[in-house]
Amino acid sequence: MFIVDSYALAVVFCFVTMLCWGSWGNTQKMAAKTWRYELFYWDYVIGMFLFALILSLTMGSFGSEGRPFLQDLGQASGANIASALLGGVIFNASNILLSASTALAGMAVAFPLGVGLALVLGVIINYAGAPKGDPVILFVGVALIVAAIVCNGIASQRVQSGGTQRAQFRKGVALAVVGGNSNSRKGIVLAMVAGVLMSFFYRFVAAAMDLDHFENLTAGMLTPYSALFILSAGVLLSNFVFNTYVMKRPFVGAPVSYREYFTGSGTTHLVGMLGGAVWCLGTAFSYIAAGKAGAAISYALGQGAPMIAAVWGVFIWKEFKGADRSVNTLLGVMFLFFIAGLGLIILSGGN
Repeated sequence: MFIVDSYALAVVFCFVTMLCWGSWGNTQKMAAKTWRYELFYWDYVIGMFLFALILSLTMGSFGSEGRPFLQDLGQASGANIASALLGGVIFNASNILLSASTALAGMAVAFPLGVGLALVLGVIINYAGAPKGDPVILFVGVALIVAAIVCNGIASQRVQSGGTQRAQFRKGVALAVVGGNSNSRKGIVLAMVAGVLMSFFYRFVAAAMDLDHFENLTAGMLTPYSALFILSAGVLLSNFVFNTYVMKRPFVGAPVSYREYFTGSGTTHLVGMLGGAVWCLGTAFSYIAAGKAGAAISYALGQGAPMIAAVWGVFIWKEFKGADRSVNTLLGVMFLFFIAGLGLIILSGGN
């Protein structure tokens, strides 16, 4: 199987992860004109599973180092398979809850809260499980990334509301928390639950892998390719429960049926599958890089994805076109925090 043999290459892989995790959402945007999110999500999950299988049978099976994919699956212990499978179930639940919270409380409130919480808790959990790198530099870098995510949220809120002041944004969050708006309050709670769940999924999968010995793996443990395949299987299997429920009782809009899914065009289905494949590629590279960079650093760099999504929004989709000076200032500060945070996270591993 292919493995990373240097920290520098691991960092490159982590940047690919960040690009993939921050870019797959474009496929949802492309399909959203004619395709409900619940239907898109099925294509996304199927694409993820199929691409994980392709990666495992190619990159995970060729070469002289490590164990080939099928051989690795055959020797894996039940406990490690269950851990990776649970990681997939947790990821799927958190992803659907984050989408629901965004629909209820708005992108500007729910997304920074959910992703910011997932980033901070996830780095703590992954560092505790496999400590690697300078913790002080690492967590200062994480704090700067969280600050960048918050700046992006405030900027988005101002654009959506036509230039409201930060005080109004804070007031909106406060009202949601204390009971001013039932849907917003539910959205805040769902975003927090999604963030906590998302912080755990990576660790359950990483715990099933032998991060220190990819070249000569411990018996019973998984390669990153086998772990990714089992993760995607967990997402697919749990989707029959989670997404079926959301289709019948959507958080926004009317219920949708499986009959509607099969009326979609081939192009629409392929766009959704592409989104799943892009996410899967990023996740594969993150777990492959974790052997040299460590799970905490690999996870932290990947979770800079919201800033990549912001780049798409600013420069490609023109979501901030015509925004006032305060919004442009926030975006500038956001990118400065983001770049500084990434630099510190990379430096923490170098130390």
